[in-house]
Amino acid sequence: MLTPARSRPASGRFVHWTLASRVLVLQLLVVLLVVVGATVALGLQLRADTRRDASVEVTDVAAAVAQAPPVREGLADPPSADRVAVRGYVESVRAATGVDFVTVMDRDAIRWTHPDPAEVGRPFLGHAEAALAGGRVVETYTGTLGPSVRAVLPVRAADGRVVGAVAVGVTTRSVTADLLDRLPVLLLALALALALSVAGSWALSRWVRRATHGLEPADLTRLWEVNDAVLHSLREGLVVLDPAGRVQVVNDEARRLLPATADGSVDLPPAVQRLLGAPGDVVDDLQVTDDRVLVVNRLDARWEGRRVGTVVTLRDHTELQALTRDLDAVRGLADALRAQAHEAANRLHVVVTLVEQGQPERAVAFATSELAAAQQLTDLVVADVADPAVAALLIGKSAQADERGVELEVEPDTALADGLLPARDLVTVVGNLVDNAVEAALDGEDPRWVRVRITAGDEVEVRVTDSGEGLPAGWLERAMQRGWSRKEHRLAPEGSHGLGLALVGQVVRRYGGTIAVEEPVTLDDGGGTIVVRLPLAAPPGGAR
Repeated sequence: MLTPARSRPASGRFVHWTLASRVLVLQLLVVLLVVVGATVALGLQLRADTRRDASVEVTDVAAAVAQAPPVREGLADPPSADRVAVRGYVESVRAATGVDFVTVMDRDAIRWTHPDPAEVGRPFLGHAEAALAGGRVVETYTGTLGPSVRAVLPVRAADGRVVGAVAVGVTTRSVTADLLDRLPVLLLALALALALSVAGSWALSRWVRRATHGLEPADLTRLWEVNDAVLHSLREGLVVLDPAGRVQVVNDEARRLLPATADGSVDLPPAVQRLLGAPGDVVDDLQVTDDRVLVVNRLDARWEGRRVGTVVTLRDHTELQALTRDLDAVRGLADALRAQAHEAANRLHVVVTLVEQGQPERAVAFATSELAAAQQLTDLVVADVADPAVAALLIGKSAQADERGVELEVEPDTALADGLLPARDLVTVVGNLVDNAVEAALDGEDPRWVRVRITAGDEVEVRVTDSGEGLPAGWLERAMQRGWSRKEHRLAPEGSHGLGLALVGQVVRRYGGTIAVEEPVTLDDGGGTIVVRLPLAAPPGGAR
């Protein structure tokens, strides 16, 4: 991983704080604000609930007192009422219920009872008109005992007449005292919530510090910028996969070399995917895809001894491989010319010796027969194969095969016009098929031979037969993998080339053609025939 130098902190106190410290302080401020807001909201809610409970309580007590016989009977007959009995009953109710006052009044709102005896006989302070009219009053009012929550209900005689009213109340001091009794539980719950929030904020701060490896925002920004710049400037394709094999990072060169998927990522070709499961690291492995030859490196990415993914680098070797094949063809022609020069020198020595021995007729016959044999193949190829690159290739391969003890025969019905397909693709197909056939013939018994036939109609057909043991049709797909050894019928060991049929398969796939193995019908048909058919239409993306 690219690691930039740590950025210097700017002036000022806050900027000296680490990212984790800033997160912690911010979390604490947010938590404190939430806790204070919740405390205020809960306090207001609790206060409202306490007042509501007080209103319900005083209303229930007032309703009970208004229905009590001593109160109803006393207010119904004021001249003969036993006011002492009414006062005694009211005081017992007040003591039993815990309310602050229970006031009984007549129709003129004159008090009959009051906690302060000096207030008895005086007018009631509050709104009793609605109750004396048969209604009900629930209010907060400041009376002789101070602010209170009170309920005023009518008292009806047996015949239904309103003969007075009952006021029951609790002072706000009592309501506040009740609220204070509930506050400890509320404050304990809020303190617990604050403690849990602080612990969570501290844990989050620690997690941020670990997740960023102690890097500050400026360091993270610089790291991102450097990594992004490096990825875009690399001349090699870079693909990074996670431990599950999912693509995580792709640079520009990798997108150019690999096909894209629907989600904008890249699709690793089977040739590259096979390397992902290979044991150990893979260094400079040559792989053939549908349209390219890639040099692939695969390395396990590790952090503190733990595998965190896989790094795959790709180098485009297509043009270099094509130039190498062209160089091999030129080298083959040079070897063929060298062999022919060597043979020509031997033949010239024989001719000179025969002349010196006084046998000119035998010298002429010998020279003529050798020239005819050498010229026969050249005339046949030049006449039937108009493509100069393919013609030169066949002549050179013939000389090479002859030097190795294999007879290369171009069948008489061979016919190939010039310019039907790019010469480089034809040379790739014909050259590799002939090379493989020569190797197969060398592994067989005498006579060792290879036959080549090239024809063209709606498609170019290349048919190569050898005298070797042949290749089973079921092994063709595996044989087109890079590294296949025809001799051992398996993938060749690491470091070997094995590119022949893989390159042929690449051309076939690019043109949408076919490659097949034909089993021999007679003994004269050799060990087997490989047939390649390439449509004359231009390949997708253009020829390479």
